[in-house]
Amino acid sequence: EKLAAKKAKAKEGDDGAIELGADGFDASTADAAAEEDAKPEAAAPAPAPAPAAADEKPSPPKAKEDTGTAAADATAVAAPKNDDDDDDQAEEDGGPPPVGNGGTVPGKYVWTQTLQEVNVVVPLHRPTRGRDLDVVISKNHLKVGLKADVAKAGKSSGGYIVDAPLTKAVIVDDSFWTVEDGTRLVINLQKLNQMEWWSGVCDGDDPIDITKIQPENSQLGDLDGETRQTVEKMMFDQRQKALGLPTADEQKKLDVIGQFQKQHPEMDFSNAKIT
Repeated sequence: EKLAAKKAKAKEGDDGAIELGADGFDASTADAAAEEDAKPEAAAPAPAPAPAAADEKPSPPKAKEDTGTAAADATAVAAPKNDDDDDDQAEEDGGPPPVGNGGTVPGKYVWTQTLQEVNVVVPLHRPTRGRDLDVVISKNHLKVGLKADVAKAGKSSGGYIVDAPLTKAVIVDDSFWTVEDGTRLVINLQKLNQMEWWSGVCDGDDPIDITKIQPENSQLGDLDGETRQTVEKMMFDQRQKALGLPTADEQKKLDVIGQFQKQHPEMDFSNAKIT
């Protein structure tokens, strides 16, 4: 029985042999623990993404909120700046007065004016004498042409450089014309109404802005007192109208109404109209 017990213990020792270390403790357990610690930890598997529902649609990306920059950029693109607009605006706000208080009709003539007269200069493209010209000044019409060209054109008016009604009436007996240096025809038209400015010489010409006309001081000084006062009043009224302000006569009416309102504060003038 003792022999059987020894064999059984020997067999058990082979299956579960215990190794003692120098300190008397079980060394096999410690080695096993060290080997277990030395093994790398297995990474936890990532969770599988949940399958999307069959009817679920992907939501559109959320637009980034803008504080106004995008709107400003869109406005700038939609309405690009036009240089011509600046030029038009500068002219409306106060461009220079017309040169000589007149203008230019391309291909025909250049003209200037004072309150009393209008001067028209027609360039001649070849040396010309007075007898070569056909010039007719009527009260309300002007006709200018070279006789040779008029003869070629026959009865039609195509041979005339100018053949059109005047914008204002003239004094025929005081009007005249002359040829200077054989290269230009100068026509002097005396105005019938010498208290108004012309916006053009002939009907159909591009008009000038008479509100920008500025007569020279020397010209005003040559006028008598009553005439000068009338001219200055006319120029003042033109500037006031261009600015949307009352004229001299309208301002007088406003002053009278203002004084009357002070004298009668009990009256209501809110619906009063000035005529």
